[in-house]
Amino acid sequence: MLFISLIALVIGIVSTFIALLLLKLIGLCTNLFFYLRWDTALVSPAQSPLGIFIVLVPVIGGLIIGFMARFGSPKIRGHGIPEALEAILMNGSKIEAKVALLKPLSAAISIGSGGPFGAEGPIIMTGGAIGSLIAQFFHFSSSERKTLLVAGAAAGMSATFATPVAALLLAVELLLFEWKPRSLIPVALASATAGIVRYYILGAGPIFPVPAHVAFIGPVGFLGCLLVGVLAGLVSALMTYLVYRFEDTFSLLPIHWMWWPAIGGLGIGIGGLIYPRALGVGYDVIAQLLRGDVSLQLILGVLLVKLLIWSFSLGSGTSGGVLAPLLMMGCALGAAVSLFLPNEGPGFWALIGMAAMLAGTMRVPFTSLVFALELTHDFNALVPLLLATLVAYTFSVLVLKRSILTEKVSRRGYHLSREYATDPLEILFVREVMRTSVVAIPASITRDELSSLLTEGQSQQRGIQHLYPIVDDQVQIEGVATRHDLMNLIRNEPGKRQLADCIQASPVVAYEDENLRSVVYRMAETGYTRFPVVEREHPEQLVGMVSLQDLLKARSRNLAEERERERLLHLRLLFPSRARKGALTGSQTTGD
Repeated sequence: MLFISLIALVIGIVSTFIALLLLKLIGLCTNLFFYLRWDTALVSPAQSPLGIFIVLVPVIGGLIIGFMARFGSPKIRGHGIPEALEAILMNGSKIEAKVALLKPLSAAISIGSGGPFGAEGPIIMTGGAIGSLIAQFFHFSSSERKTLLVAGAAAGMSATFATPVAALLLAVELLLFEWKPRSLIPVALASATAGIVRYYILGAGPIFPVPAHVAFIGPVGFLGCLLVGVLAGLVSALMTYLVYRFEDTFSLLPIHWMWWPAIGGLGIGIGGLIYPRALGVGYDVIAQLLRGDVSLQLILGVLLVKLLIWSFSLGSGTSGGVLAPLLMMGCALGAAVSLFLPNEGPGFWALIGMAAMLAGTMRVPFTSLVFALELTHDFNALVPLLLATLVAYTFSVLVLKRSILTEKVSRRGYHLSREYATDPLEILFVREVMRTSVVAIPASITRDELSSLLTEGQSQQRGIQHLYPIVDDQVQIEGVATRHDLMNLIRNEPGKRQLADCIQASPVVAYEDENLRSVVYRMAETGYTRFPVVEREHPEQLVGMVSLQDLLKARSRNLAEERERERLLHLRLLFPSRARKGALTGSQTTGD
């Protein structure tokens, strides 16, 4: 873990410079496509002098991305995080070197040509690719490569938004599939390192500073947070539906998928004509909404035009991230409801809507909460943010089977569970499930006694025993023998084979005080499904048997705890005087 942590520090530094490079590339492409000049500053395409020809710019960008995906790597398609999940779950956390090169380039072209996406998804994917590539130079396991891949992804997000804690939480809630020191510590170090290095090359946070809002908003304000959470969950479900409905529609087209991004670019261009500020990353729009500088045109432009062209183009399979668009649409939703909710300060409801939209769409409630706090440094909004994000998350879980991220992985044939729970095999011990009523065979048994034991003794058991401990006179285990071998011994002619020939000495055993997970791992390693159980202090002393079937009892117990409902407390004496009077009357009646 310490060695991997040192490598994670290096990955954190490299990923920060990769994030800087991608932001510069996006600025360069935007200036080239819309202003025909060589400049790396981030600018909005909305002020482009191209006029009606602005429609053609996203089409050109889509054509370039389509060619890059077909002749370079199809893994550059999409918004980055599902591709990172796929690499972790299906490919042993191995990402090709060309993906690390082509993904940021394709994302820069997509966003620079007007794509309504964010840079964070491609940066997460690129940082993950850097971590995976570095890990592939060492003699690491798949799990260790996963740690470094996620470290790179977290570092990329931390460097982009100056949100090291939220980046770590995103890694835990979405990418790691575990909460263990072996992975948590390296990922946290990479994220923190990126946050530190970012200060020197990109500046310090917050990215979207807002004036501190009031510390307590009152009952009506909190009810408003619940309302924003429900609306954000509803819009999240709509957005997820639209993305995959458009994706299904594109799959019906009688043309190769390399042309789809160009069609998606046409939709972006038309949307740009209707509302130019819907084009590009839109960090300036997010900042404006969070300042409270809101107009009805801005709200409608984001909630209608931005939402439609984003879902349409993302469904076409182009390259781009989802975080920035979700932030923008969440801010616009909050700004819309602020028209009739209590005024809690400039940009307050935009902030609440931003976090709630992220929680509902990506299903990362704690990441969304901390992300909003780190982006704005408005810690007075902690409780309102908590309410809104949890409500949006609850709505999404109840309405949708999967999030916008995991749906793509599911469509590729992999079921993804993101629920963390204690493994029942971790908390149950062998002594709780082992069978103590077993047949043990004395080493000195005769052939006739063995035959009688196997044919008649099983009638007293609840099933056929397949493995028999061989014990001495002190019930100390000498070995084990299978029922199949013992039956063959009985069938053979006397003298041809002895009991000693059937015994497997030094058998693999289980200890009565170890948890069931250790036993399961031992079964997987050895291929055996039945073990004799012995005392740890006296490993020769037999105390029982445990089999794979016995281990399933732990799962059955866990299911029973989840499904069986019972009422343990009963409120019988709600009116003690009446109950006492009724009891007295009943006893008199019974006596009569």
